[in-house]
Amino acid sequence: MKIQFFGAARRVTGSKHLITTEKGTKILLDCGMFQGINTQDLNQNFGFDPKEVDFLVLSHAHIDHSGLLPRLVRKGFKGPIYCTIPTADLCNIMLLDSAFIQQKDLERINERRKRKGEEEIELLYDENDVRQTLQLLVPVEYHQDFWLNQDEVKVRFTDTGHILGSAAVHLTIKDKGVEKQVTFSGDVGRLNDKILRSPEAFPQADVIICESTYGNRLHEPEPDMKAHLLRVVRDTCVTRGGKLIIPAFAIDRTQELIYALDQLANEGLLPRLKVFIDSPLAVKSTAIMRKNDEYFNPDILEYIEKDGDAFDFPNLFYVSDVEQSKAINNLKEPCVIISASGMAEAGRIKHHIKNNILDPDNMIMLVGYCSPDSLGGALKRGDAEVKIFGETFSVRARVEVMDSFSAHADYTELIQFLKCQDPRQVKTLFLVHGEYENQIAFKQKLEAEGFRNIEIPEQGQGFMV
Repeated sequence: MKIQFFGAARRVTGSKHLITTEKGTKILLDCGMFQGINTQDLNQNFGFDPKEVDFLVLSHAHIDHSGLLPRLVRKGFKGPIYCTIPTADLCNIMLLDSAFIQQKDLERINERRKRKGEEEIELLYDENDVRQTLQLLVPVEYHQDFWLNQDEVKVRFTDTGHILGSAAVHLTIKDKGVEKQVTFSGDVGRLNDKILRSPEAFPQADVIICESTYGNRLHEPEPDMKAHLLRVVRDTCVTRGGKLIIPAFAIDRTQELIYALDQLANEGLLPRLKVFIDSPLAVKSTAIMRKNDEYFNPDILEYIEKDGDAFDFPNLFYVSDVEQSKAINNLKEPCVIISASGMAEAGRIKHHIKNNILDPDNMIMLVGYCSPDSLGGALKRGDAEVKIFGETFSVRARVEVMDSFSAHADYTELIQFLKCQDPRQVKTLFLVHGEYENQIAFKQKLEAEGFRNIEIPEQGQGFMV
């Protein structure tokens, strides 16, 4: 059996891991989009023939894990795409949103390239490709064993608490007469997520493909996340009269922010100001979150029973319409604007940052992981100047980082996630979804826990296991 790594290899985004069994069955784990600067070529070319892939198993709906599915279909993939039920719901909105955003962004990019006499870039996929992709989705419950092909590959999903529907993928593969257990972690969430259940233990594996986004990072303890958020809102919007701009992933992170603000409003602490959720995707995903509350943790379920709705409070406005979104930029009063994407790489958030970055009374608050080559990464790093839509802007607005909203486990939580395993039985552990320096540090931490034969694959590298 061979495993090849065609994405998220020594980098965070672009998740694609191809398993070829002894019988030649090809199983692709995720088909994510590379995000950040200079990723066009990586997204255009897979490194393998999509027509030869028999099955796809999707860990969750984030675009860096699902965003190239329509490209795969456009290039000839026709097999089933297995995922959890909430992941299927989210893909229905996220992939259409992705097609729309990239088409708009590509129009601007190609306009500039045309002026410079450069060759135009090909569109990755369109809405028709997305609709064909959605027809291939096969939703499956957590903990339900299912066969990809008769008597060769069996799969089970377990909850990783990263976003709604996120799963670790467990494959039982018959190889040379022996059953081998292969686990792909997908992305692993926090132990005490405000909305979702904590990551689950998983069956003993022979081979593990594990994410390592925060492999050298320890989230700072947040004694009171709500108090921190309230302080930032008061300082920015009340004391300075500015706008608080929050790039946030449309799924889970946005709802966590709304939930925290909802609690502050119920406690009578939230200042009377307008809060805008300016993202059609976030509006739709909040509706999906509401209907999938069986996947929530007991604390928020108890809160909903008393409050009725954890995602609604006075002066909260869900914005889908483009003209309404533009009108927010003309608003002179202080307000809070939460918009996608979380890395500030696409969507309406780029316009809000562009329109507010020059005012020192405003604040941009980063609440999740940002790839170093993304706009959010540049702001997080403290760059004095950033590029937005090809223009250079001085960063005069204040920038704050609030790690307590991160959806990714830090290295202690990742180690805790792996505690269910006997390291002596794990033949090979692959580290993916991380920057190389972080992965080297995480490898050393895992070796101290007793794991051996830890590999950090390069892009396109293959291993016999």
